[in-house]
Amino acid sequence: MKRMMIAVAAAALGWGQVQVGAIEVFGARRVPADRIRKVLGVMPGGALPKSKGEAEERLEALDGVVRANLEAWCCEQGKAVLYVGIEERGGPHFELRPAPADDSLGLPEELMPAYQDFAGALARATAEGDLEEDLSRGHSLMRNVACRVAQQRLEALAELHEQQLLRAAVDAADPEVRAVAAYVAGYARDKAAAAKALQLALRDPEPAVRRNAARALKGIAYLALTNGGGDLRVEPTWFVEMLNSVVLSDRQEAVQALSMYVERGDEGAAAQIRERALASVAEMARWQHLPHALPAYWLLGMLGGVRQEELEKAWAAGERERLVERIEKELRARKK
Repeated sequence: MKRMMIAVAAAALGWGQVQVGAIEVFGARRVPADRIRKVLGVMPGGALPKSKGEAEERLEALDGVVRANLEAWCCEQGKAVLYVGIEERGGPHFELRPAPADDSLGLPEELMPAYQDFAGALARATAEGDLEEDLSRGHSLMRNVACRVAQQRLEALAELHEQQLLRAAVDAADPEVRAVAAYVAGYARDKAAAAKALQLALRDPEPAVRRNAARALKGIAYLALTNGGGDLRVEPTWFVEMLNSVVLSDRQEAVQALSMYVERGDEGAAAQIRERALASVAEMARWQHLPHALPAYWLLGMLGGVRQEELEKAWAAGERERLVERIEKELRARKK
């Protein structure tokens, strides 16, 4: 069963121009999903909203809705999947930190071109489905040759500019600087110092910074979980909180990281997920777009102690909903 997701944002195609194939509402517990879809004014087969911002404002005007976030992904049978993240008043809240404001912090001159080279190589590897990576050193080194060469260059630059990167990832005013610094900080030799900075970056107000921080921190967490890091420990708390985010990439990165914890028997992480984000994992496991549903389905199964064979059989037989409902019910019963 594959656990790696490959997706391309449809937002680049233009809001109001792309046909919608499926609509996924998540985070809504009290406000009916049908009501959210009605206010949104979008139906499968229709076009995306002309204005993302205006559509979010309409949703946030609903009684009980604190925040809404729309994201479009391509594609489900050639059509966009529209994800509608909802935060309700009194519901789970992913706490973000204030935007940093230090204009004096930047990146070494050679770092941005090196990162852009990696980003280009990663885009090509994604298109080819060649995303296998080795995290045994506490950071990503991909099998894809172009990506690996670019990552090794980032590794060398991180060694030269470690302190500057760690500061920029947390305190630089420019969100692009923070995003690049957060990813490259994962290649720092001092993994404990990098983990401390990246935990703060997980709560950055910019989704791109959080995404890169999560990917970098995942490598450090892997090193700690496999005992390669000695006394190194990456607390899973903020990954768990990210499961309740209205931003799709937060949830995706959190599921990927937390699956490592649960798979390796970290009962503390599993208990936090069951206590703080069980409903979020279950609703993601029900998503119509299967590449996005599968990682959460797998995580939910591990939380419920379900054997891999049973998970695969239910998935293949189209009985996913039955099994998800059973696991969620059993886990809730354990909490009582």
